[in-house]
Amino acid sequence: MKVSRAFRFQQKGAIMTMNSNKFGISDKRGRTRTSVDAFLPHEGFKDPSLCTSCKSSYHHKRWSCDEEIYRELELNPAVSHITCPACQKIAAGYPEGIVTLRGDYLWEHEQEILRLLDNVEQEASAKNPLERVIRTIREEDRLVIETTEEKLAAHLGRVIKRAHKGELKISWAGNPDICRVNWERQQ
Repeated sequence: MKVSRAFRFQQKGAIMTMNSNKFGISDKRGRTRTSVDAFLPHEGFKDPSLCTSCKSSYHHKRWSCDEEIYRELELNPAVSHITCPACQKIAAGYPEGIVTLRGDYLWEHEQEILRLLDNVEQEASAKNPLERVIRTIREEDRLVIETTEEKLAAHLGRVIKRAHKGELKISWAGNPDICRVNWERQQ
């Protein structure tokens, strides 16, 4: 039986610490806040809350698009009516992810690629309503897709790479971080 290195250290009595700066946005137990998303309130959202724009609900510390939960919470007098962070980012035109697609192959298979991206976005927003596409723009020889979340942009790039090959580059840069995804295929 192979024993992991971390487990052996624990057996010898060594105290192991974990860098909590890279996990989550929580500041509980003295952790520092790692998310610099200006659209997330520092004190959190009031539970339950309903988004007046997209009809998503925040309940039990989770966002969802379930219509049944929304109708049920709508009748609750204690519910708070807000605009969710995704709707705020869309209104402000504030992308956290930018996907840029280029190449001759793109224009030959444009409809197929757009359908694929739309399906991936619908699947992602069904799991997390805060992950949405803000807009899709044609600029000269490229197609630019702006997303509300970094993870969605990276996921879109990986899905296109998996389905249509080509070159994919993903980078996180800036303050706050913006995920920039570049995909290109000539033929």
